[in-house]
Order: sequence, then structure tokens, then C-alpha cells
Amino acid sequence: MSASLTREVIHGLPKVLLHDHLDGGVRPATVLELAAEIGHELPVTDGTVEGLAEWFRASADSGSLVRYLETFEHTVAVMQTREHLFRVAKECVLDLAADGVVYAESRYAPEQHLERGLTLEEVVEAVNAGLRAGEAEAAAAGRPVVVRSLLTAMRHAARSLEIAELAVRYRDEGVAGFDIAGAEAGFPPSRHLAAFEHLKAHNAHFTIHAGEAFGLPSIWEALQVCGADRLGHGVRVVDDIALGDGTVTDDPEAANRAAVEDPSSLRLGRLAAYVRDTRVPLEMCPHSNVQTGAAPSIAAHPITALARLRYRVTLNTDNRLMSDTSMTKEMTALVEQAGWGLDDLRWVTTNAMKSAFLPFDERLELIEGTIKPAYARAAEGFHP
Repeated sequence: MSASLTREVIHGLPKVLLHDHLDGGVRPATVLELAAEIGHELPVTDGTVEGLAEWFRASADSGSLVRYLETFEHTVAVMQTREHLFRVAKECVLDLAADGVVYAESRYAPEQHLERGLTLEEVVEAVNAGLRAGEAEAAAAGRPVVVRSLLTAMRHAARSLEIAELAVRYRDEGVAGFDIAGAEAGFPPSRHLAAFEHLKAHNAHFTIHAGEAFGLPSIWEALQVCGADRLGHGVRVVDDIALGDGTVTDDPEAANRAAVEDPSSLRLGRLAAYVRDTRVPLEMCPHSNVQTGAAPSIAAHPITALARLRYRVTLNTDNRLMSDTSMTKEMTALVEQAGWGLDDLRWVTTNAMKSAFLPFDERLELIEGTIKPAYARAAEGFHP
């Protein structure tokens, strides 16, 4: 890594985050405090913030998406009242602003926050209020950030149409779109066609978790059956990319090298070509993917090959608590372990802003007024 492109320099760059789970980014101290307040038993007994943070990281670092998802039982448990949802949402905004994020979409599943009597509408309104309070406080501190929410439906449940209706109803109050999440295998997105049809009928945006733990059929169905605007993860699109002799490689590092050295040596299958040709945004989350086994390492993560092949790649955190990560950490890892440079970081940030579920004029203003000038200033002092 160039001596100039340090973690400190990266921390100061503007960042755009499209794939970040609200219940996956709760501060460990907040989990500890709120759990004690409501009498929720946590899986650690030493009572320290450090011990709890380490438990989340270690439990998520298992190579299993199913076990990774189990860690959310404890964050969701402390997000069951209006006051707690407000606090978690506000702290989310402040943490992102402190990391240099200028635009973010925070996603959560309203149906998971009803255990203490809240209605779906009350959940959405509490989170919206917290996000707005966080934005105001961040702006007052000189770190302006725009944060919109995505309402998530769970793949294994049957409330997706209700959640889609909520996304449409609150679209002018900070809800940018809709998402479905949860275990992919056995729960195809086509189970939720009524929700997607409702969203399309109302010209609403939606993304679908696809191509993370499951392969090409999940991606194809999300795009061609459901009509997703973006793909959550989409990392398995590389399964449809072959070496020049037509063989699909099971060596991600070899594919990355080929993409860097000679992108024309790789052959795209019909689905992979469609994803690139139509500029489908890929919400990629390197550290999370390594934890869940969707990628072997940061160096071998397909994000680098896909970036060199000029896919609409975006960089994201997924779950900041479970992956012990931030946008600064994600960017720094790609610089240090995958050979990314300042131009790559600017490109992926611009990709994300172009792909945001935000009106065009607002996206353009952030690109031209914030992102480009900041990267231009950084480039002036950068000597690779």
C-alpha cells in the first residue's frame, strides 16, 4: 500500500453505503445497557463491552450463514420499544457519519420488532424519528449525512406484502425502498411475488438478497422473475464467469489475477453478461462474505475481478457489529490485500451513489458537490 493511502486518509474520504443492517450495527455498549434494562440474558457473563463485542465477532466468524444469523437474536431483543428503536437508529447515523459516510441506506425488518406491543407502523415511525435526529446531530457537529431506510421482509415468513405496503406508504418520510432477507436455500424470492408486484405497481424501489449463500438460480430469479433493482451481495455471479478455455475456475485468486491482467481472457455466461450489460448494482460485503464462507479471503474476494470487469460494484459493511467492520475498514482491506487504489475507491463510491434509491437530483448533488471534490483533493496529495 502506498504510504500516502493510509487508513487515516481513507477515513477522511466520503463514503456511500447501500447494504447495512440496522440490527447488525448496534453498539455493543448499547446492547449491554438495554439488555440489562429489559432483563434479556446475554450469552456472555463477564458484563464487559469488550467481551460482548468479541462474542458477536467470534460467533459470526463461523463460516456458516445460519449461525451468523443467530447472533441477531440478541440485537433484535433490545429493539422492541419505541425508545430503544429511536436510540439504535440515531446511534447508527452518528456512527456512520463519524466514519465519513455521506449517504447510507439502513435496512431492518419491522416484523421482528413487535414483541412488546408495537405495531408495524409504530416501528417504522420510531426508526424514522431516530434517523432524522441522528442526521440533525451529525449536521450540527459538521458531519452531514443522509440516511434513508429500507424495509425488509423475511424470506421464511408471510408478511412481505404488508411490509411492501409500508414501504410505499412511508416513501415520502425517509423510507427509500424494500428488501427481503434471511436464509436463501429453500426460500426463493418468488414466494413473495405479490409484494414485488405491489412495489412495481407503485413505482417503488427494491433490492433482494441473492447470490450470497445460494448460487445462480437465486440471482436469476431475483432479476428475471421478481424484477429487483439491485442485488444484495450477488457474489455468486462469478459462477457464470469462465476462463478463456471455457472452464469455470474454482480458484477465485486465479480469476482475480486474470481479470486484473487481461479481462478479455474471461468469458461471461448469459446471466453474468446480463447483469453487467444492464448495470445491475451489486451490493458487495467483503468481510461478511469471508465470515459466512461466500468468499475465501479479502484478497480472493470476487469484488476485485468484478470491478476489473466493470460490473456496477458497490462496497458495503452488511453488519458492522458482527463483522467488526466499518466502511473505512472495508476500503482499507481492499487497498492492503487486493491492490485497490484511490481511483478504485472513488469509482466504487460513485457507483454506490448512482445506485442509491434516492431521487436523481439528490444523487447528482452528492456526487458533484461532495464526492468528486473530496477525491480530487485527496488525489492532489496522493503519490502512488
